[in-house]
Amino acid sequence: MEVQEKMIRADGIILASPTYFANISTELKALIDRAGLTNMANGGMFKRKVGAAVVAVRRGGSIHAFNAINHFFFISQMMVPGSNYWNMGFGLDKGDVEKDEEGLGTMKVLGENMAWLLKKIHG
Repeated sequence: MEVQEKMIRADGIILASPTYFANISTELKALIDRAGLTNMANGGMFKRKVGAAVVAVRRGGSIHAFNAINHFFFISQMMVPGSNYWNMGFGLDKGDVEKDEEGLGTMKVLGENMAWLLKKIHG
């Protein structure tokens, strides 16, 4: 099944990307561009869905990548839960973000807030 079809069926959507040159991956950018245009052309299929952005980063540039994903959610009229910090994990090599205790804690809070919001919306 295509990713866009899964997004249409989902109540909540998490989009994640590594940070390359202070931005999201080309694959995620292509998905956002295609899904965003499809959304607008079809009356706002993502409207009032819950969306969360997550980025992995070596050191800097993550805020721009985080914002790029959130801009898609906002223009799609989606609800975006917060966490206790920006939704990012730090690491240089594969698997390093799994050692980022603060980042893992941020993701835990994000998951709790996303679940809470989904329950509020869907009763």
